[in-house]
Amino acid sequence: MLRPIGRALRQATSSLSHNLRRRTFSGASARHFNTTPHPRHSQLNLRPCSSVLTYSTSFNLNQCRYVTTAAFASTAVEQSTGRIDAVADTIDAYSAIELALDSVVKIFTVASSPNYFLPWQNKSQRESMGSGFVISGKRIVTNAHVVADHTFVLVRKHGSPTKYKAEVKAVGHECDLAILTIESDEFWEGMKFLELGDIPFMQEAVAVVGYPQGGDNISVTKGVVSRVEPTQYVHGATQLLAIQIDAAINPGNSGGPAIMGDKVAGVAFQNLSGAENIGYIIPVPVIKHFVDGVEASGNYSGFCSLGLSCQPTENVQLREYFRMRPELTGVLVSRINPLSNAYDVLKKDDIVLAFDGVPIANDGTVPFRNRERITFDHLVSMKKPNETAIVKILRDGEELELTVTLRPLKPLVPIQQFDKAPSYYVFAGLVFVPLSQPYLHEYGEDWYNTSPRRLCERALRELPQKPGQELVILSQVLMDDINVGYERLSELQVKKVNGIEIDNLKHMCQLVEDCKEDNLRFDLDDDRVIVLNYNKARTATSHILKRHRIPSAMSNDLLTPDTLSQAVSA
Repeated sequence: MLRPIGRALRQATSSLSHNLRRRTFSGASARHFNTTPHPRHSQLNLRPCSSVLTYSTSFNLNQCRYVTTAAFASTAVEQSTGRIDAVADTIDAYSAIELALDSVVKIFTVASSPNYFLPWQNKSQRESMGSGFVISGKRIVTNAHVVADHTFVLVRKHGSPTKYKAEVKAVGHECDLAILTIESDEFWEGMKFLELGDIPFMQEAVAVVGYPQGGDNISVTKGVVSRVEPTQYVHGATQLLAIQIDAAINPGNSGGPAIMGDKVAGVAFQNLSGAENIGYIIPVPVIKHFVDGVEASGNYSGFCSLGLSCQPTENVQLREYFRMRPELTGVLVSRINPLSNAYDVLKKDDIVLAFDGVPIANDGTVPFRNRERITFDHLVSMKKPNETAIVKILRDGEELELTVTLRPLKPLVPIQQFDKAPSYYVFAGLVFVPLSQPYLHEYGEDWYNTSPRRLCERALRELPQKPGQELVILSQVLMDDINVGYERLSELQVKKVNGIEIDNLKHMCQLVEDCKEDNLRFDLDDDRVIVLNYNKARTATSHILKRHRIPSAMSNDLLTPDTLSQAVSA
């Protein structure tokens, strides 16, 4: 399982990672909210760096030496080669440390995540540690999972006993990256920024620098690149380009740089548990996409999507049916997100032949560097929001070139919701919340099997039909005389209020608050119905809130000028 490497010190068993298909790991104190993969991908035991238990060759700066395979060396030439390699490895290790001493920092985070079953309160406070490094503009880059749900962040530079308060300027949970800033001029004295390099080739050596658990001082480990391809990011539950290395990435390493030569090749963020020395770093193209987006808009801009669900066309009969000539290759469009621009341009059963002039193979891959191949989703994700792309398709046997505008797309059911309080609305003891994957993860590590089956399937498969749409559910019933007999209707989706279909929780809240009728009717899943006397229900709401020590009948994001005074008084 892939897991973040940095948060294991925080919370060892909280599966909050969401894209039921992807998860990431960090180097601070990895939180396991987002570390539970989709059931179909459970064999990928990815985890954040804080939970990493794998180890590889480490360099002790005081005793940096090369261990030869003398038992297998039969000639003096081989032994000489070993000595040369040893010297090169030693020099690389020292070079990485020289760069890192004035650039890599240790991050201390205090965080408190929401309780989705009791959305008006947080879970207990926890502490974690991670790593980060300085880039131009007096900014510190680290992993998003290192500072997720933070309440307080401190940073300490190498050789200093002082911790400086840091502010989180931007967070991209999707790509597991964050930027911190520090106001203190004293902190920046003597600090040097690192430059971003390129994607290393396979078998090129990198040095991972950071503050892993097991000690308090800076550490460096050495490894080589073994694979470059799109990978599940556990924390953000997305699939983006990642670099697999065999260097030790341990708890606390998250957010630390992987250095090749005198430049950054990536950011350590997760490892593969149950495997020998398999760690992952976020490559430079993803880092630059994040940083450039923050510079352009002042905040995280996201990664674009075509909004397509595609099927390979490797079967000969399938290709013949859609009139694909032997020289044509591509993928079949199965489903299109209604909120994407592609919904107005492409059609189901189109064959996507090329993206921006790059041919797509029948398995959905495109050429990448030296005889490597990666999925064409990488080309899409590297586009900036609102950029256009030329998509070549085959429709009814005719080849067409169409222009599609790309932008980030939000799922109907949110995959992750860090750094924000959950939405909720309480009326007559009925607790309404929007469905999210973090809510389902509250059912435990095996949430896919223990959470309500219908809600789980909707979270995984349904697409939004309009902007701002949410699936509102009756989370629980706080028992009172007013709601007796309705306690078994919890965990059902709310469809209508007084005959009006609801769009989201805020819409439902407005319909209830503006009700002018004597009775209030909720239509739920399975044709279940809840009917309340409106005036009696409003009176009961105030008593129920006081009994359960709930500060407000609704979350702050639902408050309007009309409901503010009432919510405060309640």
